Amino acid sequence: MLNNILNFPVLNKLSPLKPSPAPEPAHEQVREQKFNVSQPNAVYDLATSIRNLVQTAKTDNHEIIILCIGTDRSTGDSLGPLTGSKLKTLNIFPHVYGTLDDPVHATNLEAKLKIITSSFANPFVIAVDACLGKLENVGCVTLGRGSVKPGAAVNKNLPAVGNAYITGIVNVGGFMEHMVLQSTRLNLVMKMADTIAHGLTFGIGRIHGKLH
Repeated sequence: MLNNILNFPVLNKLSPLKPSPAPEPAHEQVREQKFNVSQPNAVYDLATSIRNLVQTAKTDNHEIIILCIGTDRSTGDSLGPLTGSKLKTLNIFPHVYGTLDDPVHATNLEAKLKIITSSFANPFVIAVDACLGKLENVGCVTLGRGSVKPGAAVNKNLPAVGNAYITGIVNVGGFMEHMVLQSTRLNLVMKMADTIAHGLTFGIGRIHGKLH
């Protein structure tokens, strides 16, 4: 499911963070961070930031849910289900929704959200989705706090999703979005899915046992 971040502020790429630092005060927390998948340290930087992001979930007894949104019917929008399938293959997380076999998209998103809220007492949902953006940001993965609005780039009215989000900027937005999605290079989408899946695995894996 595509969302449009053309109006999001441009943020500088983070330098590597120290492992497991003390949580930042709320007023100092960075809401959104970008990572270019072409950079060799992208997985490490993303993993470190993911670990920092979910530290508070450990003390609040949250269950981590990875919700990968999108459809394999569109190359550009397949980032979510590709990531979900890679996470299932890595077999690290028991709670992954949205794969190539069972995608989460516009027609079943609300039903999946109801399943999650009824199945888990205290879920912490990390939403993974593709998005369109500025040319200079294509190939970047964005990690943010709060929810993401799926389908905004293609004018779909869907509920906001997640306690945190990871979006991949797969192509340029602003015009003929459906055609742009169809012409998105699969190679780029695959690289972004690899980066996100391994970032989640390394970022959450070390504290996974403490969160469940």
